[in-house]
Amino acid sequence: MFVVVGDHGRDQVVILHHMLSKATVRARPSVLWCYKKELGFSSHRKKRMKQLQKKIKSGKLDVKEDDPFELFVASTNIRYCYYAETHKILGQTFGMCILQDFEALTPNLLARTIETVEGGGVVVILLKTMASLKQLYTMSMDVHARYRTESHQDVVGRFNERFLLSLTSCKNCMVIDDQFNMLPVSSHILNIQPVPTKSMEDALSPQEQELRDLKDSLQDTQPVGSIVNCCKTLDQAKAVLKFVEAISEKTLRSTAVMTAARGRGKSAALGLAIATAVSFGYSNIFVTAPSPENLKTVFEFVFKGFDTLEYQEHLDYEIIQSTNPDFNKAIVRANIFREHRQTIQYIHPSDSHKLGQAELVCIDEAAAIPLPLVKNLLGPYLVFMSSTVNGYEGTGRSLSLKLVQQLRQQSATFGGSSEVQKAINMASKTDSVSSATGRALHEIVLNDSIRYANGDPVEKWLNDLLCLDATNVSRITSGCPVPESCDLYYVNRDTLFSYHKASEGFLHRIMALYVSSHYKNTPNDLQLLSDAPAHHIFALLGPVDSNQTSLPEVLCILQICLEGDISKSTIMNSLSRGKRASGDLIPWTISQQFQDQDFAGLSGARIVRIATHPDYQSMGYGSRALNLLQQYYEGEMISLSETKEVEDNVTPVDEQDVSLVDEKLTPRKNLPPLLMKLTERKPEKLDYLGVSFGLTAGLLKFWKKSKFTPVYLRQTPNDLTGEHSCIMLKMLHTEDNTEDISEPWLAAFWKDFRRRFVSLLSYQFRTFKPSMALSILQEKAFKSTGKKKMSLTELEAHFTKYDVKRLELYAQNMVDYHLVIDLLPAISRLFFLGLIDTHLSVVQSGLLLGLGLQHRTVDELEKELDLPSSQLLGLFNRIIRKIVQNLNEILEADVEKDMVARKEITLEPVKQTMDEELNEAANEVLQKQRQEAAVLSGIDLTNYEIKGSEHDWQKALSGSSEKKGLVSVKSNKEKKRKPESNLLEEFSSSAKKKKDKKKHKHCFKWILMLIFIKHKYLLIFSCCFYG
Repeated sequence: MFVVVGDHGRDQVVILHHMLSKATVRARPSVLWCYKKELGFSSHRKKRMKQLQKKIKSGKLDVKEDDPFELFVASTNIRYCYYAETHKILGQTFGMCILQDFEALTPNLLARTIETVEGGGVVVILLKTMASLKQLYTMSMDVHARYRTESHQDVVGRFNERFLLSLTSCKNCMVIDDQFNMLPVSSHILNIQPVPTKSMEDALSPQEQELRDLKDSLQDTQPVGSIVNCCKTLDQAKAVLKFVEAISEKTLRSTAVMTAARGRGKSAALGLAIATAVSFGYSNIFVTAPSPENLKTVFEFVFKGFDTLEYQEHLDYEIIQSTNPDFNKAIVRANIFREHRQTIQYIHPSDSHKLGQAELVCIDEAAAIPLPLVKNLLGPYLVFMSSTVNGYEGTGRSLSLKLVQQLRQQSATFGGSSEVQKAINMASKTDSVSSATGRALHEIVLNDSIRYANGDPVEKWLNDLLCLDATNVSRITSGCPVPESCDLYYVNRDTLFSYHKASEGFLHRIMALYVSSHYKNTPNDLQLLSDAPAHHIFALLGPVDSNQTSLPEVLCILQICLEGDISKSTIMNSLSRGKRASGDLIPWTISQQFQDQDFAGLSGARIVRIATHPDYQSMGYGSRALNLLQQYYEGEMISLSETKEVEDNVTPVDEQDVSLVDEKLTPRKNLPPLLMKLTERKPEKLDYLGVSFGLTAGLLKFWKKSKFTPVYLRQTPNDLTGEHSCIMLKMLHTEDNTEDISEPWLAAFWKDFRRRFVSLLSYQFRTFKPSMALSILQEKAFKSTGKKKMSLTELEAHFTKYDVKRLELYAQNMVDYHLVIDLLPAISRLFFLGLIDTHLSVVQSGLLLGLGLQHRTVDELEKELDLPSSQLLGLFNRIIRKIVQNLNEILEADVEKDMVARKEITLEPVKQTMDEELNEAANEVLQKQRQEAAVLSGIDLTNYEIKGSEHDWQKALSGSSEKKGLVSVKSNKEKKRKPESNLLEEFSSSAKKKKDKKKHKHCFKWILMLIFIKHKYLLIFSCCFYG
């Protein structure tokens, strides 16, 4: 591998290619030239060839004067390729690869292009003229524009720094300038030793000897023996034999999956297997790949297999090339007519509906095809599948972690009854439903390299740089600590990507956890992790011994991305134009979905990855890491030490005033510690935690257990995985976010999301299982705020009195359930929106959701809920009874409020007996008499005493009186005489009163008042006459 620094590096490509062509005794090596947009020269080869031939004919060709680069371009087979179209070169092999426009390079592009070069080939990376290689540290790469957000603008080029430092460890890498001067970075290349030639007398390795013995044993078995003779390694020969075994069975229910790293001969083995299938009489063979150009090697070895089977072109078969200029004349069809008509046809991965008559379907580079399309390609025919699982094709490890796992479960039921299959499905607890008879699965792994030698230095350098060999996770031997005893640490990225030995080991552990836990991993994630300013890494470690010298074992890794804090003007401008900036996934999505301009102003953290060690999954370590992360951002982890907090800023690179030829690159020194306690770092102020993931039952259960609330579900499935993206949020209760609000903003988002989701269950989400939909609709955190009583007006907006009557008739088993089917959507919507206050069991809720919201039939739900239809109808009748009871309560409550309130009379036993009541009344009378007697005792009653003595009364009573019944006795008591003045005053006042009274009555007349005062007697006579 050559890294050429300088603007004239293009001219050195000619010399390097000439050296390469002289080093091998064969045709001129083909060249792959990758670039961003502008090549910098004309690539029209036909035009150049005509000009060159014209000069040769005219004798004007002068090698010394003419540009050798022009001759090189005209006379060499060069495949020009945009970086954006490098997926088309998968599965092809070149002798030389040239990469220009360094700023456009990404880890994915490095992995795709470099590994297409065969052993002994040359990789050339062209850089522009620069005074120091350290300028690459601060070079702005094209991908950095996607990493910048409004609140995070400072990108640190850690990946470029690590890339340059890694060149010093690559034994087959030479860094030169455009004058072929070697730079000090490649000082190790000075000790290069020539490769010893291998003589024929050298002993064969055990594997080579075994391969030779295998070929000899199959010579008498045709056509297999001839096909195996084309194999280069023992692994490839065993893979071809495995394919032949599946072909010879002819059950058409088998799947053979071949996985390996690049350059192991997968496409060649697949092509030999197709040639064998033709010799076995298979008529309709279909091959598919992301592009027809990916099948170049496959068809090449199909025709090599035909040659060994003594098929002749034009006599026994014909080749048809594509006329589409985008496919670069790739082979798309081969017609064989030796014994009977047979066809090998290329189809696009999305054309699975054309496989009705297929007998064999071969899928090459399966990991580069979206997973739903690969699933659709499986059917009642033989399937061969090959793929690279290192992760840069597109879907990463989704093929091995998802599809192959499902195929393993299906193969467990192969040849068994449906009862056996049902039992295994129940035990596996997965969402996949295998076919009734299952499929036989053959797994093939290729380890021995063919394209280049085993242990190739460039391949090893690339695997170390991009962590492509992190598929095997090291076992943890330190035991299983209690989750509560584990602590979360902040990982400093400057130290992690500094290319120190300890840091590299820790980085490979992190990437191994990523690859083993997540199905979608690409090398680009490494650059995102290193350079993106908003991303941070946290590691959950067990109890750390203070005397420990090595890095502790990693139990769980958290990668978060800080989002939000977007200005309101930016939000309003973007929403009005319907555009959104890169980054800030959750703020932009939520603001667009709910048209809320305030949410994007909040600060939050999106959990990008949470990866737990495979040996410690489902043991509480992931939940522990989330809880500690929440406590950290809620400000509960406060440092009690008085020392100053450690700053996570790294010291800048020292500027060395030396030339490019004298410059030496070494890892940075005085770096901060790799792991930092959370109490030593000040947390950012956040309002919420969020997560975005592909919706599955297991992941939804995990995040709901951590008290996250769903607020968004994408209606269209993801192109790569076929899953719907889901966003869940959780509010953080910090000091700045403790205000008491009657309804928090998250509850409002949840209610609106629930209303939309209920409506969409009959459209995009109709394929959801009822259990999945119920899990999304149930939210315990806002259960109390969601319920409210429905009024009569709302009821009448959905049902008439005749509808309620129909429901009552069905509840009484008077009519069939078809009579009320039309009311189920309204009933289901009201129930799941919390307007019908009644309790249903989980099975009843799933049944109501399936019938009312997803519009499924009872027969479909019979399979989904695994219950007989008679039992489902019985449950449905109970549902309607409860619904009718609730509706009748609403109707009765409305009638009751207009009725006169009835007085309730309650008869209770008397508190006291009759005697007690009489005694109480008697006591009251006696007390009253005593009070009256006390009043009389205080009054002078002498004026009312009876006059006369006893003798006078006897005399008066014994004597006869003239007036019957009248007795008089002469009093002997003298009365006090009033003074005359008092009498006159009394007379005048009485006269005045009578005069006033005369005005109001008819008349009052005082006739006479005589006062006789004689001796001691006073007589006053007053007479009043009414006129």
